[in-house]
Amino acid sequence: MLRAEGLKKVFRSGKSDLVLFENLSFQVAKGEMVAIVGESGAGKSTLLHILGALDYASAGDIYCEDLRVSTLSEAAAAEFRNQEIGFVWQFHYLLPEFTAAENVAMPLLLRGQSQAQAQEEAIRWLGQVGLEQRWHHRSGELSGGEQQRVALARALITQPKLLLADEPTGDLDGRTAESVFELITRLHHDCQLTSLIATHNVAFARRCHRVLRLQEGRIEEVEPESLPV
Repeated sequence: MLRAEGLKKVFRSGKSDLVLFENLSFQVAKGEMVAIVGESGAGKSTLLHILGALDYASAGDIYCEDLRVSTLSEAAAAEFRNQEIGFVWQFHYLLPEFTAAENVAMPLLLRGQSQAQAQEEAIRWLGQVGLEQRWHHRSGELSGGEQQRVALARALITQPKLLLADEPTGDLDGRTAESVFELITRLHHDCQLTSLIATHNVAFARRCHRVLRLQEGRIEEVEPESLPV
């Protein structure tokens, strides 16, 4: 489903180059849920941005099935993101002036669907995340966990093949984080997704099919059960 070959990312820092990571190669099979772990600053978010065509690697290639993502033009990358990928971030990025349904419907409106069709589908997806009765509430009227559920519905309304989640429970308390992770796990299965989840939460990483650890510019696979409890 997803293949990275020899990825390198370099940032310019003053007069010198900062190599965030290099020679990252790995594959993710269709249907897998893979955790990406590592210390803050290791490059987890940057890696997800590159995999999702939001940023470019300094070297290396990314393939999503047979598509060479790393060579897409900006327009083609935008279409790829809208058609194939669902993004969930630590901060929900909901538009405060719009209702939950309007936020969820936004990707379909960008595709050119009518407002009526998009809203109907948005309400259906809010039902999938347990918020069908809250569709008319604005983001400020929702709890943190509810806001993240809305963000998850927005990510999945386009029926993507790939879910990229960057610390999706990082801003939530323990109980709420658990409920959101359980929801992600259920939707991963029900929607037949392939999911990559960057997380500091070791308990959540242990429940994924595989774990990739990004450390000192390198990536290695570790057994989920080997992570500390």
